[in-house]
Amino acid sequence: MDRRLCVHLRAAHAASDGTYGSPRLHRELHTAGLGVGRNRVIRLMRSEQLVGRPRKRFRVTTAADPAAVCAPNHLDQTFTTTRPNEVWAADITAIPTTDGWLYLAVLLDLFSRRIVGWAVAPTLDSSLVLQAWQRALVQRRRPPRLHHSDRGGQYTSARYQHELARHRVRCSMSRRGNCFDNAVVESFFRTLKVDLDRRLRTTRSEAAQHIATYIDAFYNTRRLHSTLGYLSPAEFERRHRRAR
Repeated sequence: MDRRLCVHLRAAHAASDGTYGSPRLHRELHTAGLGVGRNRVIRLMRSEQLVGRPRKRFRVTTAADPAAVCAPNHLDQTFTTTRPNEVWAADITAIPTTDGWLYLAVLLDLFSRRIVGWAVAPTLDSSLVLQAWQRALVQRRRPPRLHHSDRGGQYTSARYQHELARHRVRCSMSRRGNCFDNAVVESFFRTLKVDLDRRLRTTRSEAAQHIATYIDAFYNTRRLHSTLGYLSPAEFERRHRRAR
C-alpha cells in the first residue's frame, strides 16, 4: 500500500511543480479516493524526500503620491464576500530579472481568490494597472462593486480613478503604511514568488511567460487554496454557480 501511495505522492508533488507540502498533498490523495491520514503523508514524504517550498518575506514596492486624494479604507480588512465581483483587490509587486525589474500588477476577486486581471511591464506607471483593469473587465464582463488598493500613485492617478468612476466602482484604499489592509494580494505575491522561485531569475520576457503560465494554467485553475477548503479558485466558482 505504501508503494502505491508513494507513486501518487510523487505524481501530485510533480504536478504542483514541487510546491505542495503535506496539507495539499494530503488533500490531493483524498480527492483521488485514497484514504490516508496526514501523519502518514508526512512520513511518506520524508521517505521519498519530498518537501514543499517555504514562504519568504518580500517587501512592498508601491509609493504613495503625497499630493493625491486617497479614498477611505471601506474594506477594513473584510476579506470574505458572498459572491463573485463584490470586491477586487489590486496591488503591484517588483520582480528582479537579469534585464532589470519586471513589475506585475494584479486584480484579485476576494470571493474566490482568483486573479481576474494581471499585467507585466518593465516600467511602473498607471498604464500597467490600467492594462490589468482592462483584462479583468474582459474576463469578468462587469466591474466589481468595490475596488481596494494601497495608496500607490498608479491607483490614485487621474487616469485610473477616471476608469473606476466611469464604471461606478466604489474606491477603497489601505491606511498609510499598513500592508495588512491588503493582505490577500500580498499573500498571493509571496506564493507566486516562492512557487516560481528560480524561474523568475531570468530575462524579463521569460519571466513574463512563466508568470502567465502560473496564473492562468496553475494558480487559477489547479492550485489548492486552504481558504477555499482546498479547492482551486476556478473550482470554487464552479461549485458556487451550481449551488445557485
